Amino acid sequence: MAPPQGQMRPGRQLAVLGLIFVVLYLLVFFSGGASGGLKDRLEPRLGLDLVGGTRLTLEATNTVDGRAPTAENLEEARQIIESRVNAFGVAEAEVVTEGNRNIVISLPGENRDLTEVGSAAELRFRKLLKAADGSGAAAAPAATPAPSGSASPAPSGSATPTPSASAPKATTSPSAGGQGGSAPAPSATPSGSASPSAAAPSPSASAAPVPQSVEEQRKAVEQKVGAAAWAAASGLQGPADLSADPSLAEKLKPFASLTPREVAVLPATMQFNVPQISCAQLDDRPPASISDPNQQVVACEDGAAKYLLDVAKVLGTDVSDANAVLDQTSAWVVSLDFTGDGQEKWTNLTREAFNNEGGACDATALGQDGKCRVAVVLDNEIVSSPEIQGVLTGNSQITGSFNQKDASELAGQLRYGALPLTFEAQEQQNVTATLGASHLRAGLLAAGIGMLLVIIYSFFYYRLLGSVIFLSLILSALLVFGALVVLGRQIGFTLTLAGIAGMIVSLGVAADSFVIYFERLKDEIREGRSPRSAVPRAWIRARRTIISANAITLMSAVVLYIVSVGTVKGFAFALGLATVLDLVVVFLFRHPIMTMFARTRAFLSPRVSGLGRALPARTQQATPRNPRAKEA
Repeated sequence: MAPPQGQMRPGRQLAVLGLIFVVLYLLVFFSGGASGGLKDRLEPRLGLDLVGGTRLTLEATNTVDGRAPTAENLEEARQIIESRVNAFGVAEAEVVTEGNRNIVISLPGENRDLTEVGSAAELRFRKLLKAADGSGAAAAPAATPAPSGSASPAPSGSATPTPSASAPKATTSPSAGGQGGSAPAPSATPSGSASPSAAAPSPSASAAPVPQSVEEQRKAVEQKVGAAAWAAASGLQGPADLSADPSLAEKLKPFASLTPREVAVLPATMQFNVPQISCAQLDDRPPASISDPNQQVVACEDGAAKYLLDVAKVLGTDVSDANAVLDQTSAWVVSLDFTGDGQEKWTNLTREAFNNEGGACDATALGQDGKCRVAVVLDNEIVSSPEIQGVLTGNSQITGSFNQKDASELAGQLRYGALPLTFEAQEQQNVTATLGASHLRAGLLAAGIGMLLVIIYSFFYYRLLGSVIFLSLILSALLVFGALVVLGRQIGFTLTLAGIAGMIVSLGVAADSFVIYFERLKDEIREGRSPRSAVPRAWIRARRTIISANAITLMSAVVLYIVSVGTVKGFAFALGLATVLDLVVVFLFRHPIMTMFARTRAFLSPRVSGLGRALPARTQQATPRNPRAKEA
């Protein structure tokens, strides 16, 4: 029976493979993120275990009311945790969600204790007592308010302590019968430069455990700046006027050299009064530095306005819900619902701010209508600071020129502060840069040894056919490498040691497909067919088995990727990627090149082709058993 051969044109498949290589490596050299020299353009994104750093996996157990976390809860938590990690002042930190409960934090190049970044977010409502500009100078009193309080600016509004007449508002809902209030525009998302600070924070509030007490740390700072600078700062009754006393600027100069962690242990009044303590230092203080509700604290808004804030009289747990809604004028507002006790606390706070009881709010902290303002502080960041224009006895609203996105993000911040998730640290891995480089060398060496052994065995057993295996593995390796570089830039895929292990395992999968094809080819020749007719028959019969085997491997990789976390996910992704690209090489290179080899004289030689006993068996059986074998 004649073999079922189609018009096989191997040149077309090879041309398609060549086109894939051209497109892939054009992306490698010229796609987004490709910069620097040749080495930089060809460098894939490497994981922490290959370059050093810290990885922490956090598992969300439940919300404070005992319910399982939702996807929205987890994303809000991820954003807050990302802002905390960025507050360390590092670059290229990665915070991602995995599954429906896990958040994975990757901090390349540095070893840090990240366990506290997963602590519950803390929402605080604090009255503004004083305001100064970013350099610490006292702010000018608020301008005379406009006759109408209906003006509303863009949500990106000014961060200066004196709100303009166009600032957004905080109002009560119509059913509450309360008055509204204006507010400087909120920050829509956590900026990563949260404003953590504390007046004498407790040791537990610091970003990482330290052996000294706060008092001991404060004494160390006093010794660092010197007795003269400390005495000058301690004697300040308000923001220093350096223009009136030039010598004071020289005395206070050492405070500019303090680290954010050192600034965090200073008394709140000192942080506020010393102009040399900038918003940049305050913004980079350790997370949760201003979490103590019983302490006055200092925080900055958008890095430009420095505020002295009162103790927190309303907490995040007092907020039952926050939503972005449309008001009666079809404008987007943020609606706040309080718990029973929370509503009473909020009413008392707004009464105190509206009447400025005790005169606690000085002229620099008043809003455009001459009323006190209340800062909404989420995880050390001031997300809104509305002016209170009435005693709010019902559910309240924060209004302004919000679009749906800005209003939804602010509502999410407030809601997350009210309903934080509880996280448990599942795994923290610290890898030094030296150990990471050692891991990389070991991984590449293992991959090289694995490939070399496969090639040596292939040439020993299959001879000429071994060259097909060798070229196929080289092409697969080039495809995988190019894909790693492009995926690292486009979707942030990071190659880890586990990923290298996945690629080494894929070598076995690739070798299996060779064995299936070549052994099937031998069977066809033993049955009396010529090598030229045996190649397409062997391909047709082996193709289904090769696809099935690779499909099983690919499905296993997909399932493992979905259900796993951490480095195992990288193993699964690398195994799946290498398996897919191996199939590309099988169809576009291995079969076409075998078709071309079958037309050569060398392929007919048992010693050269590697077909060994198959060719002699065919010769012996061709004449007596099948007279037409030579014509087949």
